Amino acid sequence: MTLDGKTALVTGGSRGIGRAIVRRLAGLGATVVFTYRDNSAAAEEVVAETGATAVRADQADLASLDAMFEPVADGLDILVNNAAINPNAPIADLTAAEFDRVFTVNVKFPGLAMSRAATLLRDNGRVINLSTLNTAVPAPNCVLYIASKAALEQFTAVAAREFGPRGITVNTVSPGATDTDLLRATNPPEALPRAAAMTALQRLGRPDDIAAVVAFLAGPDSGWITGQNIRATGGLLI
Repeated sequence: MTLDGKTALVTGGSRGIGRAIVRRLAGLGATVVFTYRDNSAAAEEVVAETGATAVRADQADLASLDAMFEPVADGLDILVNNAAINPNAPIADLTAAEFDRVFTVNVKFPGLAMSRAATLLRDNGRVINLSTLNTAVPAPNCVLYIASKAALEQFTAVAAREFGPRGITVNTVSPGATDTDLLRATNPPEALPRAAAMTALQRLGRPDDIAAVVAFLAGPDSGWITGQNIRATGGLLI
């Protein structure tokens, strides 16, 4: 598979799953633009490694959309909405401000990114939204994260219908327990081996595992798959 001649935009590409996605798409020949929020050193490492272009964008600030799309103003083939936050708090501790912040970062920003991309995407383009297994297997202390990702899954379903006449596919990838900084920051250490033991493949996922699924959906062989939620969990949910 090759992505030669394709332009991709990946949000949250400086670390974790996003970084693996940037590496994979660039390695397949795509010209990649990715966003980062604060970690400029990590972003520079990705640029040096892949030749991708880094753009600072804070998804809590909708004005960042302009900067994010500027490098792809001439056209876009692949949009990957990956960046998200998970404040890891119980329902009893919810505040209106936190509610607004999480939904802005996890739903409003990627939803408006899809809106912007609608006019930039070339025919037969690809949109891939990152969600989570937890929309099917809810967990405590992350209701805003789960609810916001469930909303993004509905954006996927509607966009698949709206973009389909131009051959543009829109899909969701929902990782299971994947060994990232976010997973370790939002779970106690003893939860990680338990999750691995519950997985059919008997290990935690790796960012490269998810990047491989995203790359398939971004490529030419996935053209008959749209409006789907691919649960890339290693068999944590069967």
